Amino acid sequence: MPDPPHPADGPARRSYPGEGTLVAGSAQGRPEAGVGGLDGPRPRWLRLVSVLAIAAVVGVVAFSGYWVVRLTTNVDSLHLNANGGSVSGVDDRKDRLQILVLGSDTRSGANSGYGPEEDSAGYGQADVMMLLDISADNEHVNVLSFPRDLLVDIPACTDGRGSGSFPARPSDMINSAMRDAGPGCAVDTINAVTGLEVDHFMLADFNAVTELSNAVGGVDVCVTEAIDEPKSGLKLPAGTSSVQGEQALAFLRARAAFGDGGDLGRIQAQQAFLGSLTRKIKDDGTLRNPQRLLGIADALTSNLTVDTALASIPAMVTIADRLKDIDPAKVSFIAVPTVPAADPNRLVLDEPLASELFTVLKASADLAAPAAGGEEPADAAPGGAPGAASEEPTDNAGEPTATSVPVTVADGTAGADVVASVVTELTGSGYLGAQTIPAPATPLTGVYYGEGFEDAARAVAVALGLPAPVVTADPSVYGVQVYVGADAVGGLDQVTAPEVTDAVNQTADQVSCQDTNPFG
Repeated sequence: MPDPPHPADGPARRSYPGEGTLVAGSAQGRPEAGVGGLDGPRPRWLRLVSVLAIAAVVGVVAFSGYWVVRLTTNVDSLHLNANGGSVSGVDDRKDRLQILVLGSDTRSGANSGYGPEEDSAGYGQADVMMLLDISADNEHVNVLSFPRDLLVDIPACTDGRGSGSFPARPSDMINSAMRDAGPGCAVDTINAVTGLEVDHFMLADFNAVTELSNAVGGVDVCVTEAIDEPKSGLKLPAGTSSVQGEQALAFLRARAAFGDGGDLGRIQAQQAFLGSLTRKIKDDGTLRNPQRLLGIADALTSNLTVDTALASIPAMVTIADRLKDIDPAKVSFIAVPTVPAADPNRLVLDEPLASELFTVLKASADLAAPAAGGEEPADAAPGGAPGAASEEPTDNAGEPTATSVPVTVADGTAGADVVASVVTELTGSGYLGAQTIPAPATPLTGVYYGEGFEDAARAVAVALGLPAPVVTADPSVYGVQVYVGADAVGGLDQVTAPEVTDAVNQTADQVSCQDTNPFG
């Protein structure tokens, strides 16, 4: 009979099949002492740590799964374009990206507390319309703001949710572009107005602003004088305040409170708010803090509609990852150049400044980079339509010696000798039909083109050595018109591209205080 265990040996321990490290060739598959650093049975604490580790992994997986499901189901999605296009073809990880950010004023559904639905139902109208432009190297971000009162031509659009098709609307307010056919129609409108190509859109409602500002713990804003604006509900003392929830929304929506009470003052306030939000997120390390990031993502996705290509967590994480290291000093806020329309309560694009800005943006997201002079398309004849072979005689090298593109030279210099030399230079470049016409004096030289003649106009600019930003669309022109201005009296080489950096209102690293409207 075996001796009972001595008390000092501790309680008898039950052995379990397979316990220990099995070593090939050991007798009966028994554990071999010392193998794997274990001399005998595994300590209880180690078993406990193993159980906790497994539980932690399971918990992380379950937590991640919960958030993936929650965030994915939060997001509503629609086609990128109003006529069925769903993807832009860019690689979100490394290509230049242009994302249209829209703020809806709808009172439908969860937004019913902000007023009667008849004020704005369904998709609503765009209280905010900004184009977020991210360079391919993530070194530059432009935020281009469009005033809601801006009159533009809205193309024919089909609703992505099947409520029908809507005819084109010439000279209508840009904020109404998504009213009938949804955000895809706003995308098509911006593409047509700017000549750029939007890759994604994000449509947020009132609740997105209130919940996002709460999720980040408030956003600092500054005003020069105290504000008590009844229409928006904005109430702020003079100086710097932190706004969140309803007051953050009121700050973004207030119009009469800023500047002269117009939309441009509100745009500057919105840009200042976004700059402050950018600095806060960067300073707090939010984009590197999973808990905060999830809170922000939950607040946004609960009130967000995006294009179908962006409606996944990996796609959104890709965008966030590209933005996390952006230098706020390289985030430029720009207001589209505008002037008052015939109706003083409306705006129109300030031409040619607006087209020059869009041309420079097409070339590069870095507004400080030199303007590209442009190159003649390889598949187009000089002055010809894209891909169209010239029907004019060609020399032995296959290059056209003449062109049928109608080109006029408008003399805005009051008879300077340079105009005759422009015609001579065009004739020497194959534009045999170039003719001079008198025109009112103008300070700046421009190359204008009618529908279907954009490539022709760019080829003319190249032939004359003019910078690309002077090329501008003008539907009243047939063919191409070179309008020679006072800046070219000393020669076309004196014509320079405009300083589009002047269009930048502020950058995200700048702290600004908004002028209040004393009559608001």
